[in-house]
Amino acid sequence: MYRFGPKTRSQAMLVAVVLGTSVAATGEKARAATAGPNPKAVQDISKYCQACWRNARLPADRWPDCTQDVFTRLLERVEPARWDTVLKDDETTERREFLRALDAVKKRVQRSRKFVALTPDAAAYHGRAENVARDDREAVAKAAAEVLSPRQRRVLELAADGWDVPGIAAELNTTVERVSDEKYKAIRKLRHYFGTT
Repeated sequence: MYRFGPKTRSQAMLVAVVLGTSVAATGEKARAATAGPNPKAVQDISKYCQACWRNARLPADRWPDCTQDVFTRLLERVEPARWDTVLKDDETTERREFLRALDAVKKRVQRSRKFVALTPDAAAYHGRAENVARDDREAVAKAAAEVLSPRQRRVLELAADGWDVPGIAAELNTTVERVSDEKYKAIRKLRHYFGTT
């Protein structure tokens, strides 16, 4: 068994006091962090959120989810015990985080896709649009075969398939500048062919 000497015992006591103080401080922080938010603050924040969603003209059926998203963001960034400060007029960190959460949720919902059922007229128009696009592609392919070099046709095919210029250059084993030049010349020839220059 290891025994502390007189000098070592005083050092051990000092370490014990420091550790005890830090554990006590950590316990106080943990109690403060686990203390829930003021119920009135939660209610006030919910009302404020609803007013924001109404003013932003978000769909009413999305309001509860949006408000829940705001609370989730607040939980990540603001201690629940400090939620009663987010609606105060002064510029606090908590208020800024709350406003950021509101803005992020609002913008996400506004940018989200709105799915609408197609009417029969829209479906018929969609079919016509596909036919026009197919006819346009066929006309461009015919013109490309007549006026473009094989390399220019390949550059345009790859570009139409979504390749970027560096990717095309790597595929064709050439430089980016050369691909850009070939693409420019090919487009210019096609415009001239169709009389759009």
